[in-house]
Amino acid sequence: MFTADQIKEAHSKVRSGADFPAYIREIKAMGVTHYESYVSDGHIDYHGANGHTVKVPAKYDALVVADQPDQEQFKTDLKAHQQGKTDYLTFCSDCAKSGIEKWIVSINQMTCTYYDKAGNEIFMEMIPQ
Repeated sequence: MFTADQIKEAHSKVRSGADFPAYIREIKAMGVTHYESYVSDGHIDYHGANGHTVKVPAKYDALVVADQPDQEQFKTDLKAHQQGKTDYLTFCSDCAKSGIEKWIVSINQMTCTYYDKAGNEIFMEMIPQ
């Protein structure tokens, strides 16, 4: 099973959204099936087979997530991040401003789904392979 240190090592290679598909391939090979990433402080819960869970603690100081989502601004910020125009912390800050509380990545389905504070799905995309 995977460890927090292995996850951190894989994540350290991600500089922008352009690096995301390679990161997903790497953690999939470790046995990660899905994970939840929380915008408020960057903590992530990784899940694998047989209930295996690894919690990676907060990565940055707390961000205030807007109460009302702004889907169009979020999509603009996401596109910029995926094109390598912003780093991870900037993207998380942009998510907070746009009301994104968390995203859930399903490795098996190769999807990334973004949610607001009320648990509403704001946007779902396929992860490039």
